[in-house]
Amino acid sequence: MKKIVFALLVLCFSMRAFAAETDSLISEKSVREKILKDIQLNLDLQNKVIDSTIVKLDGRVGKLDSVIKLTGNPRERIDKLVERVQVLEEKQKAIEQNEINVYEANYQSAMINLVSMDREIKPLILFHTTKDFFNALTETSNPVNYAGFSKGFDKFKVYVEKTKDNSATLKTVSEIIASTGNISFGVPIVGAYSQLLFSGMAEYVNSIGHKRRELKAEAETMFAVTTALSQFSTDKNLIENEWDGITQSLEEMQSYYDTVMEQNLRMLGMERCDVNNGFTRQSDASKRYAYLTMLRQKAGDYVLEMKKKDPKDWKENIYYQLMDVQSLKVKYGDITYRITHHINKYNVLIAKYKNNKQIGDHVAKLDEKLSELKSTFDDTFEPVQYVHAATQMYKVL
Repeated sequence: MKKIVFALLVLCFSMRAFAAETDSLISEKSVREKILKDIQLNLDLQNKVIDSTIVKLDGRVGKLDSVIKLTGNPRERIDKLVERVQVLEEKQKAIEQNEINVYEANYQSAMINLVSMDREIKPLILFHTTKDFFNALTETSNPVNYAGFSKGFDKFKVYVEKTKDNSATLKTVSEIIASTGNISFGVPIVGAYSQLLFSGMAEYVNSIGHKRRELKAEAETMFAVTTALSQFSTDKNLIENEWDGITQSLEEMQSYYDTVMEQNLRMLGMERCDVNNGFTRQSDASKRYAYLTMLRQKAGDYVLEMKKKDPKDWKENIYYQLMDVQSLKVKYGDITYRITHHINKYNVLIAKYKNNKQIGDHVAKLDEKLSELKSTFDDTFEPVQYVHAATQMYKVL
């Protein structure tokens, strides 16, 4: 996560947006789960009918085999053989119908999951920039929030202005301070410029005689706070730089998602705007459920249509769509798992610095916010359960 200064209005809006997206995501799970349960119940009912049919047909075949074996009448033997062939044909039709039912249910489930993912991805993208913990983490890294720094820094600036003409280091520090106004965001406490700042502060501390004990203690505290925060920020940035990789994965997944969505909507003769209006942007859960029910019907009809158009290879295209959707679900679950691992690294960071004499009190306050963050994330996104569900989202023949 880069250091970006958001306008207060924009930040407030983003936080409200994340809260709204999270609430809708939880509601979305119940809508999706209900329609998926409907699909499963319907398939179970169809399976029972077909299983019963196959059992009866197998029974007829068994009886015919007995008659064929025992009869001595050639005519009867031929009739029973013909009847046996007819019964086996009926059984094959039942098996084929079962295959159609499974593909129909699987593609319906795939489309429900695919369309629902749009409402899942958005809150995940908003997550890292709008939570209290990350805002508090930024504030913890800001030296002006520490009394021990602020008191000494004001006097340090006065010293810099008075002596900058005699020191190239202090002259550079003065220019940096002048260009930013303060050290709150513009002057980094890590990197190349920080070394100049530390050199200037060290020069300031050393310039204060021992008789001026209070001023020297104040300056030393400022320097100690700055160096502690520099170490803290360096470790923090190592963790946050990993977010760039997560962000890239999110962007790649979004692109892949858009491609798969457009492909399947074309297959069903639908437009993305229809999905957005009828489902993605729809706040009424009952209307979203009605939309998914309509989508379920379209997906089922498509499978039947493909079976009629291409009796030989009808399964191939549908199979590829099933795999694409499952791949998307697994990718999404993997990213949420990476974010969980990313969040856990902050536990180590906090533990390392919460007992630090200079900044420990501020760092320790992050513990509660981190616990809330982790709890919210796990309850909302459920990485482990999500991946598990994705790997078992289809009925296997």
